[in-house]
Amino acid sequence: MATQRDFYDVLGVGRSASKDEIKKSYRKLARQYHPDVNKEAGAEDKFKEVQRAYEVLSDEKKRNMYDTYGHAGVENGAGGFSGGFEGGFGNIGDIFEELFNAGFGGSRRRRRGPRRGADLRADLTISFQEAVFGADKEVEIRRPEICSVCHGNGAKPGSSPIACTTCNGSGEVRRVQQSILGSFVNVTTCSTCQGTGELIPEPCDNCRGQKQVMEVRKLSVKVPPGVDSDTQIRLTGEGGPGQGGGPPGNLFVVIDVKPHEFFKRRGEDIYLDLHINVAQAALGDSIMVPTLDGEEPLDIPAGTQPGKVFRMRGKGVPRLDRSGRGAPMGRGDQHVLIQVAVPTKLTEEQEELFMQLSRTLGKEVVPRGDRGIWDQLRNALGF
Repeated sequence: MATQRDFYDVLGVGRSASKDEIKKSYRKLARQYHPDVNKEAGAEDKFKEVQRAYEVLSDEKKRNMYDTYGHAGVENGAGGFSGGFEGGFGNIGDIFEELFNAGFGGSRRRRRGPRRGADLRADLTISFQEAVFGADKEVEIRRPEICSVCHGNGAKPGSSPIACTTCNGSGEVRRVQQSILGSFVNVTTCSTCQGTGELIPEPCDNCRGQKQVMEVRKLSVKVPPGVDSDTQIRLTGEGGPGQGGGPPGNLFVVIDVKPHEFFKRRGEDIYLDLHINVAQAALGDSIMVPTLDGEEPLDIPAGTQPGKVFRMRGKGVPRLDRSGRGAPMGRGDQHVLIQVAVPTKLTEEQEELFMQLSRTLGKEVVPRGDRGIWDQLRNALGF
């Protein structure tokens, strides 16, 4: 049997070479000796020798075994050291692992058919009003696109990918192994082509053989009325590109709503703290209250107490239509929580008037046991 050359010498790299240096040397030699390119005698044998060297040195585990035991460490069965037995069985634990992974006479088939592209996410911040009434917005995303130079085959224009000679384009390597339990077929992903079944002697300069490039895209997003923070809007087919003719993934736009200056939202209902003065609370008044649709009149009855809640029906947030039909879904309500503002500064006239009022009301303090304001607040907020 002919003496095998040192794998580092075959690739023309030192023993401390990095993975990138090993890959770069392999690509150069693979282009030089590939049978479809080099018709000289012996070129095919050199090409196979280069492939075998790269198969070992590109795999960290195999490289460690080779550095420790030489060719004997990687030429037994699936690449394990023989452990001192002539044509031996390797580590018995490894044998059982391979048996249960591959099965007797079975195989692990690698799926090479069309694959759907990856789903992507984009975040979109909108105002409170845009969340309530909907809006047409735009998002900017950075996503992989099929390379426009090589059209997704990874090869430089004028060249083409070639079938991997290690696995004959199957993407899999089959080895028949003998064990104390009999023979079995072990199927592994080809380490030369990483399971793709092809090699790219001359990579595309634009995508460097990766078949995809990252591009920035601006997409229109129709925000429906009634969305809230963490609502997801799906843009079908706007995700990552599919593989092998598969469909693209989807883009999910995740909504973040800015807080409003004075409105608070809970589901489809809106809450508003409204401060009125003592006279308005005691005598009653008709006031204009801000709503999502503009100012609306609200009657304050005489004797209104702090914590009183008024409901303005149909002045809340539109209910989000999840059916996709665009049908009207109605709106929630607006709840107005009354707060009575006690003046901190009085004019002489106001002070005299309050003193006159005080004399008519007396100074007796009557404790309340019904905790009315807290009950009203809990009812308003649904506690």
